[in-house]
Amino acid sequence: MTETTHTQTTPPGGAARPRSPEFRLAADALRGLRQDLFHDAFAYRPLPRRDADGRLARRSGRIKDYAAWTPHATVAALGLVAMLFALASGYPGLPAALCALLALVPVLLTLARPVGAFWFSLAASTACAVIGGADGWSDWPWLPGSFLSHLVVLTVVALRTRPRAAAWMWALTAVYGFLAENVLGSGHYNTNVGPMLVVSALLLLIVTVRHIRREAAQEVSAQQTVTAVERSRRTLLEERTTIARELHDVVAHHMSVVAIQAEAAPYRVENPPPELEKAFATIRENAVAALTELRRVLGVVRAEDYEAPDAPQPTLADLDGLLANVRETGLEVEKTVTGAVRELPQGVELSAYRIVQEALSNTLRHAPGAGARVEIGYVLGGLGLRIVNGAPPASALLKPSPGAGHGITGMRERVAMLSGEMTAGPAADGGYEVTVFLPVPVDIAIEGEA
Repeated sequence: MTETTHTQTTPPGGAARPRSPEFRLAADALRGLRQDLFHDAFAYRPLPRRDADGRLARRSGRIKDYAAWTPHATVAALGLVAMLFALASGYPGLPAALCALLALVPVLLTLARPVGAFWFSLAASTACAVIGGADGWSDWPWLPGSFLSHLVVLTVVALRTRPRAAAWMWALTAVYGFLAENVLGSGHYNTNVGPMLVVSALLLLIVTVRHIRREAAQEVSAQQTVTAVERSRRTLLEERTTIARELHDVVAHHMSVVAIQAEAAPYRVENPPPELEKAFATIRENAVAALTELRRVLGVVRAEDYEAPDAPQPTLADLDGLLANVRETGLEVEKTVTGAVRELPQGVELSAYRIVQEALSNTLRHAPGAGARVEIGYVLGGLGLRIVNGAPPASALLKPSPGAGHGITGMRERVAMLSGEMTAGPAADGGYEVTVFLPVPVDIAIEGEA
């Protein structure tokens, strides 16, 4: 049996004892005090101009030009009111003028150096109390002008900083009032420390609630933006999944036909040469292998409860049935076809049918009671679609239902899948117009006609 002795070496500075939660809380509070009110207290932080989105800013003329300076004018006006209070309640002559100036300067200083304005307001209140408070029956330690000036400074600085700074300013104001009342207030019988703390606490509480509501509104707005982006992305993925399923059915059908025709082709020729039989066998093997890989890769986009449709996928030949169903809902829809009607690739036919279907569904949802028109143009290079509806009549019984634009997203995905072009937007008459062009190679179009 081996006995092992473990010796722990104590660091030179002694083992660090764990700090209590109260100590850490006090240290964090003092760190916040230093950061909010002492670090770069007199740094230059000008009050920004007001955003030009308010009610005054939307007006024309000089009011619109001066609306951005409304906060600055408001602060300056409050400073002038504090100065008038100082002039009206102070001693005549030079003391009254100095107290008025000391009431105005801290308020104006909040426009450029907000934290420094708080410290300057405490110093100015002390100086004004010494200059104009010789009478023992006057208010102490804030004269009327200084009282209003300090309240304005607290409110403006709290608006421009964080709620934690507002709490520290109120606490320092309480400490200043206690010291001024008990250390420097001998011979003074009227104290206004209590009213200062009560009124300032009420004002700072209002400002803090405003801060909290604004931050909450910003968080809600940011969350709504993220939710909208995620919803749009999810809708896009779902639409791509639907398209992939449909394409899988189309391509799988064609590959199965190729495999069957390649297997049956040698029996249609009497005494086929071995090279021809081998070529057809190779074609069939490649078709079967491609079909297997296609099902393996695209099988992941199928839901567990997804079942392949028994009926064939719709084409433009089935469009009349769709329009008949839409007309039964009360939507007046017209169909116009130009060009030589021909059979197009099944993917183009299916996408064109789905685009017309979605556009008419949007008309039913967003423009109830309005008429619609479907235009189909067969050209040499592809297929053109134009679905336009008028504005909903004012006498319509049904109201338009809001949507998230998922239908337009799905149509764009189908058009992008076929390398086509699409435009969608309001029409000149107040309705909505969707224009799509789906390209079709000329050789495929000619083969379809044959």
